Amino acid sequence: MSSPQPLALQDFGPDLHVDVADAVPPPSVEILGIRLAITDYARTMDWMDATIVDGGRGYVCVAATHTVMACQEDPALRDAVVNADLIVPDGQPLVWAMNALGHNLTSRVYGPDLMARYCERSVTTGPKMFLYGGRNQGALVQLALNLRRRYPGVQIVGGYSPPYRAPTREEKNAILAEINRSGADVVWVGIGVPKQEKWMAEMRPLLEAPVLIGVGAAFDFHAGLVPQAPAFLQSAGMEWGYRLAREPRRLWKRYLRYNPRFVTGFARQYAKQQRSR
Repeated sequence: MSSPQPLALQDFGPDLHVDVADAVPPPSVEILGIRLAITDYARTMDWMDATIVDGGRGYVCVAATHTVMACQEDPALRDAVVNADLIVPDGQPLVWAMNALGHNLTSRVYGPDLMARYCERSVTTGPKMFLYGGRNQGALVQLALNLRRRYPGVQIVGGYSPPYRAPTREEKNAILAEINRSGADVVWVGIGVPKQEKWMAEMRPLLEAPVLIGVGAAFDFHAGLVPQAPAFLQSAGMEWGYRLAREPRRLWKRYLRYNPRFVTGFARQYAKQQRSR
């Protein structure tokens, strides 16, 4: 297998400077055992571009409170998340928790918005992207069409919607070859927690694309299959309530199980930190 070829600086447009020093992940803070990057959209995208230019290989976990709490119960998920190169705070409650510990984040790094912003930026910078996920192949085709319409010039070089069952060895080998053959710089992974984190951890040594990034429901949102919560609910940390009302049968266990546990767990962490001071 050949090594990934770093993009030349001129491939990122004559007016855009890419500093390979940005390939070093930003500082992080631990929330319930998961080290979340102290970052924003621009810094996260800078890390992605710098990793591509530098010829590196890494993967990004976009973590909500559900991800953090599921890591407490699923050792394989925890290993996949803690070994990521970058874990960004997707959930507004995580931003509040980080700020309560003394940081000054002004916003979360929401997976669907990160995907949209990076697609828009890529029209100028030029990275090639592969889409892995979606409810089915038709939904994936719709996603690619929507992204191309919204961001004319975006380079989507392939896509694959995996089966809901565990893939066979032959299927794994086929998709590995397809992604590598595509020459993608970024692989967007939209198969949900915990599958996407485990998939990235398993496939990272085998894929030549410099950046893998798991964005969960972003595929459904951008394909137009599921509506996003209004901005005021997102900023109030109540997006979970909107999604629960839309998909109660699928999501009720997730939110009613993990949200109270996160509040209780972080309260203990915060109290412990205050006592140690």
